[in-house]
Amino acid sequence: MSKRRAQGRAASSPVAITTGRGLHQLLSDLSARPAVAVDTESNSLYAYYERVCLIQISARDADYIIDPLAGFDLSPLGDLFADPSVQKVFHAAEQDVANLKRDFGFRFANLFDTMWAARILGWPRVGLADVLWETFGVRTDKRYQRYNWGRRPLSPEALDYARRDTHYLLPLRDLQVEALERSGWMEEAAEVFEHLACTPPASNPFGPHAFWRMRGVHDLTKRERAVLWELYLWRDRVASQRNLPPFRVMGDQALLALARARPRTLSELARVPRLPRHALPRYGKAILAAVERGGRAASPPPPTPSPRPDEAVAERYHALRSWRRRVAAERGVDTDVILPNAVLWAIAERNPATLEDLEMIEGLGPWKRRTYGPAILGTLKTLRTLKALKR
Repeated sequence: MSKRRAQGRAASSPVAITTGRGLHQLLSDLSARPAVAVDTESNSLYAYYERVCLIQISARDADYIIDPLAGFDLSPLGDLFADPSVQKVFHAAEQDVANLKRDFGFRFANLFDTMWAARILGWPRVGLADVLWETFGVRTDKRYQRYNWGRRPLSPEALDYARRDTHYLLPLRDLQVEALERSGWMEEAAEVFEHLACTPPASNPFGPHAFWRMRGVHDLTKRERAVLWELYLWRDRVASQRNLPPFRVMGDQALLALARARPRTLSELARVPRLPRHALPRYGKAILAAVERGGRAASPPPPTPSPRPDEAVAERYHALRSWRRRVAAERGVDTDVILPNAVLWAIAERNPATLEDLEMIEGLGPWKRRTYGPAILGTLKTLRTLKALKR
């Protein structure tokens, strides 16, 4: 893809929005715009209770950075996000939408996602840094991908990085709309964007429910697992109280090492491998208490496994998966651009025989039904015929 210059103004300092009056003026300035670019920055790497720390908005002629931590009411911004007459352009919208719904209860209408547009168009790299470089010759500073956006004040360099996340999205959107319309994929993209607007609010990834996702938990004995469970609950309480992500209290590998060693004294604790240097003086007694509780407690029951799909359903799913792989290869896109796994399973379970039956499948919009429906039904019909011949 040859690099193109983005149309419009040269990059300049963003306008900071830190008061309700400033937000009111911004919304007044944006009221007649047909499209605005949007992004957010959160503090997920630095807090147990993640929150949106910046909201970036770009118009054709200016960039704005809204500070949600400044303590003013952001609810008027909800009218912009819910307005179907103004298109909101994101790159990888799902997490931004989920976080904004969680923190502010916003609703969304008329989205455009430049990452999904790139995927539908079959671009080989769809991360924003790659897209900006390959499209406009713009470099982004990867150091700020792990930045603590909850700190104040923010450095000018950090604000410039945040501004770049939306500064080029409107000209990028223009290029992609042209390409989508030329290739005939615009209606497909619109279905994806409509689905993204319905993304549910984000939930906290931490807490006891995440225990069984720890790598290595299934390799322990029942007693070691009981100790690990108590250590895990202790770490989660500390992380919640200090508003830190659990890994900043103690990493998973250190918890696993403690569960295997089961130290009984501070001297034994000091010899446990992978134990952070600060853990002994700060948490030593609490760790030993958790190990002791685990030594007496029962091992936590594992989660109930999902029931195995019926053999006929699984057979239909794998036939549909093979069909999807061929279609994706012909188009030069990832397989989930054609249909996600959840939709394939839903089709396999319902086993439709007509196009009307396909209307009952959630996630299968009109464009996909019209474009892929006959091939889906043909795949299932062929499978039925083969099974009948084997009888």
